[in-house]
Amino acid sequence: MAQLSELELQNLRHLIGGFETSSGKMKEYAKWADSQDVKQFFEKSAQSAQQNRDALMKFLQ
Repeated sequence: MAQLSELELQNLRHLIGGFETSSGKMKEYAKWADSQDVKQFFEKSAQSAQQNRDALMKFLQ
């Protein structure tokens, strides 16, 4: 794999952090949702954010 520039590394860290934050918030929102549909929406959103985070983490390996 090619070496990442410092700017690319900073951008990856920023994106990964954003997806971590989004995933955590969506999980918390799902806990408090009254509607099952809303709860599922937030759970799926949290899962998607986590998958995106995991995909980006592969660039750091």
